[in-house]
Amino acid sequence: MAEWVTVLSLVSFGLLLLILELIFIPGTTVVGLIGLISLGFGVYFGYDYFGSAVGTGILGVSSLIFFTGVYFSFRTGVWGKFALKNILSSKVNEDEEPLIIGDVGVAISALRPSGKAEFKNIIKEVRSQGNYIDVGQKIRVIRVVGKKVLVEVATKEVEAGSY
Repeated sequence: MAEWVTVLSLVSFGLLLLILELIFIPGTTVVGLIGLISLGFGVYFGYDYFGSAVGTGILGVSSLIFFTGVYFSFRTGVWGKFALKNILSSKVNEDEEPLIIGDVGVAISALRPSGKAEFKNIIKEVRSQGNYIDVGQKIRVIRVVGKKVLVEVATKEVEAGSY
């Protein structure tokens, strides 16, 4: 009698944990692994205590219960709660005024060769031509390709013409 209690307890506990893993707490893995180990020991002891006929019956019934749980977990849409359904339609910096070649700004970080600069009260990621530009130096846009902005140190005559 104690053998039946042991086998049925292990199988029931294992199936319960596997069903909990599938339906209520998917993704935790620990609960599923403990359930799988418990179920495995229950089936093993079923074969060991009662022979191959009863062990195979226990394996078949527990497999049927498990796969029924899997079927209903997919059918009820439990997995839909974990799927990302939001669609991003906006673009980065779409409201900003575009930079034009010749615009003058100030480096707000050291450009080695890339860093941040401020143009028209808007902070942009910029890149120099390979030389280092210190913080606070005036810079001028020399090329814009998409979101990439290439700058150089602004000379005095260029600065005077831009303001």
